[in-house]
Amino acid sequence: MAVTAEDIDRITGRLFLTLGDRFRNLTAFWVLLVLAGIIASAGVVADSTATVIGAMIVAPLMTPILGTAVAVVLADRRQLVVNILTVLGASLAVVVIGYLVGLVVLTDVVAATNSQVSGRVSPRLIDLLAAIATGMVGAFALVRSDVSDTLPGVAIAISLVPPLAVVGLTLESGAPGEAVGALLLFGTNVAAIIATGTLVMLLAGVRQAAMEAGVAVARLGGRSLVAVAVSLVLVAVPLGIGSFKVIQEQRLVAAAEPVADAWAEEAGWQVSQISLQGSTLQIVVIGDPPRPGTDQLREALDAARLAGVDVELTLVVGGSQRLDGE
Repeated sequence: MAVTAEDIDRITGRLFLTLGDRFRNLTAFWVLLVLAGIIASAGVVADSTATVIGAMIVAPLMTPILGTAVAVVLADRRQLVVNILTVLGASLAVVVIGYLVGLVVLTDVVAATNSQVSGRVSPRLIDLLAAIATGMVGAFALVRSDVSDTLPGVAIAISLVPPLAVVGLTLESGAPGEAVGALLLFGTNVAAIIATGTLVMLLAGVRQAAMEAGVAVARLGGRSLVAVAVSLVLVAVPLGIGSFKVIQEQRLVAAAEPVADAWAEEAGWQVSQISLQGSTLQIVVIGDPPRPGTDQLREALDAARLAGVDVELTLVVGGSQRLDGE
């Protein structure tokens, strides 16, 4: 997997936007980023997976993120600062775009009513694992020009612009907690790409190849590598907490399901949905009159060791009625 001097020119020319035709590189980056932000925001609002995937392919945000990893490996402080500032500026731009799109939408774009939002506001450790694997594929495809065709797949697998669009949309909708969750997902992906990119490029011998190509390579300090590793740990902690919380919620819902099913079935009703919203168990049941006794459900849940769980019960009464016109 060792890279050559020719590979160094290809890698730096592709990732360092200020090299070569700077104006052309930067205008292409920002035009594509703005369009990707608009597409992603529209896709989230429309709850369209296909549209969101389109935004992932168009988005050029992977370039400065991998450029940050290359700058770390080459100990190029100037490019490191340029790429980090580019990532931060681009991220803020997409958040603003999402917020502005939210202003023209009549309804709130939140997790309760939108699957594109709900899938991005509660990141877990499994998301970090996927981001690490995807980041490794992206870095490997970068150092190996013969497998560069996999990069569109990497763009789809790693979620960068859509979470930022969700941050803007949920902030405008008055859901800052969900915005923080989406921002954590974005941060997780960025940290994973930089960490795995740095590792892959070190193993591929990018530093040695750069020296042979006559590229100025400074000494790689241990603090730089520690900073990369720490960033990965910092995102892993809240992801671990989130994963534990999800497991606890799943256990609670699993314990409540048979109790609610038995109670509803005894009354000739049927449980439509059971979920946990915050610390409150949401139970939706449907059926025909008469309504089942709610006290019996509370007693059954208490007997199943769920006495400390608040319940919000929604009874959906069935039946039909004919309304004749005049």
